[in-house]
Amino acid sequence: MAKSKTLYQCQQCGGHSSKWQGQCPHCFEWNCLEEQAVQTSTSRFKSLNKKSNLININEVEINEIFRHPTNNSELDRVLGGGLVPGGVTLIGGDPGIGKSTLLIQALSSLTKNPNQEITAIYITGEESIEQVAMRARRLDLEVSDLLVLSEINLGNIITVIEKEKPSVVVIDSIQTLFSDELNSAPGSVSQVRECAAQLTRVAKANDVSMIFVGHVTKEGSIAGPRVLEHIVDTVLYFEGESNSSYRLVRSIKNRYGAVNELGIYAMTEKGLKEILNPSAIFLSETSFDQAGSVVTVMQEGTRPILIELQALVDESKQSSPKRLSVGLENNRISMILAVLNKHLGLSCHSHDVFLNAVGGVKISEPGVDLAVLIAIASSLQEKQVHSKTLIFGEVGLGGEVRPVVRGQERIQEAIKLGFKRIILPRKNLPKKTIDDVELIPVDNIKNALNAAIK
Repeated sequence: MAKSKTLYQCQQCGGHSSKWQGQCPHCFEWNCLEEQAVQTSTSRFKSLNKKSNLININEVEINEIFRHPTNNSELDRVLGGGLVPGGVTLIGGDPGIGKSTLLIQALSSLTKNPNQEITAIYITGEESIEQVAMRARRLDLEVSDLLVLSEINLGNIITVIEKEKPSVVVIDSIQTLFSDELNSAPGSVSQVRECAAQLTRVAKANDVSMIFVGHVTKEGSIAGPRVLEHIVDTVLYFEGESNSSYRLVRSIKNRYGAVNELGIYAMTEKGLKEILNPSAIFLSETSFDQAGSVVTVMQEGTRPILIELQALVDESKQSSPKRLSVGLENNRISMILAVLNKHLGLSCHSHDVFLNAVGGVKISEPGVDLAVLIAIASSLQEKQVHSKTLIFGEVGLGGEVRPVVRGQERIQEAIKLGFKRIILPRKNLPKKTIDDVELIPVDNIKNALNAAIK
């Protein structure tokens, strides 16, 4: 029998308190505790394991992971090969960025694949079934085998899943659902946690591949308790600038594949189109005859991507020069400027420094440090970098150039795009020479700068 008790729950972190306080004792935010009548029942929490006896880990039988390929190469890349039966995926992104479009396209290709028999259900809590059907027709999708349900009651959704036993279920979105076990409103921390936990158990008990759509905060992180990302198996972020047609799907967590994988799409009138060769797209408008323009290669998961970095260094008219970067970490830029001043005597103390990763790509790895340093030096000295030259490497505080991971893959991607000169760390130099390509290994930033700038 369910028991009822009153708790005060933080709407920011999900922490509980037995009495009301002006400040949350867990996250120290103010005026975020709300009174909630919580009903607790132990009957709804059941173990996922059929046996609760101790067993030697070497005696556990491990079967090969079976996947449902979505036939969407970019999404399959990020997922690690496709949807896993019993696996739960959480995808978040800004409103209107294309989450629902991506998922209905994926379900369409899943259900019409003649090589696998898939039953898919699209459960919407934000739209009517007419709106979902209108989107599918506008995108000219084949959805004759796709089932749709407009429902926000958790109990009714679980009943439908257990009755129909589908292969794939999409919940759009998890913040709209509510459970009768709780008295709080849909979207509250307790409701989001409860609905996600119950649906995860249903998915794993019935081998259903389940996808949650999650709202995001103004900072860009998924709204609700952090435990939501711990419950699921895979967490994807859908990124993109409002003024750009390109969309990026990035994996932050994946229990069945590599993290930091990147899928790239272009938003068109007929939905999201896969970009199979993103390097060619990002370099399509690149000009090699401008000071401050450098081409580098970053590694996202297993994929190397060539991008252009642009630097603009100009005399400052203010007492505090500006440091502005788009797509790059400001702290990393400050470190590179200090190394540039200390070891090469190129000071930017009286200059404004602007950096841009062309195409709206966000770079978080140190493998582009050397390219950033040379782009700044090129703009400061107003000297161009040699044409068709690609630069990569990590810069240390001592002015040394350190090796980066997956150096061979980066080199091959550069050669595929027609680059004839590659400046790279000495320890990333291939053992075999490459015809018609000049590989220039460097140990420090001074040698790299001399080799790069005309």
